Amino acid sequence: MDLEAFKKQSSSNKAENKKFFKRLKRVPPKKLDKSFHTEHNKAFSCIDCLQCANCCKTTGPLFTDRDIKRLAKYLSLKPQVFIETYLRLDEENDYVLKSVPCPFLGDDNYCSVYEHRPKACREYPHTDRDKMFQILELTRKNTTVCPAVHQITEALKQEYK
Repeated sequence: MDLEAFKKQSSSNKAENKKFFKRLKRVPPKKLDKSFHTEHNKAFSCIDCLQCANCCKTTGPLFTDRDIKRLAKYLSLKPQVFIETYLRLDEENDYVLKSVPCPFLGDDNYCSVYEHRPKACREYPHTDRDKMFQILELTRKNTTVCPAVHQITEALKQEYK
């Protein structure tokens, strides 16, 4: 996967995508979900996240209290030590990683805490969930992070010309 080419292409589509996602708000929610789910399945039938891991290299998930407890236990740390070691509070008072790339990402793009990873990582890039209309802004932002989301968006542009 050529991440540099992806970054250039997704960056050049930013303005177009902003307009497109505004138009998607007018699509009936069930129809929108069905379209996203169909294109999600197509995209992930040919995209291997382990060849990319751009999400883990450039962004970080939100950590819930449950995520913190689960990861701390797995790493044999007290939750407060886990927080002090890996996390910070963002502007919205949510726990996020202190820095990216994710400290749990290996050189081989494998996650060292995969079975215990945060809920946000488990669900990323969120394009297979119901009620996509609720997260269209997040999805638009993810077009510049995730090649699969970019591919899904390009396919939806063809469907909703």
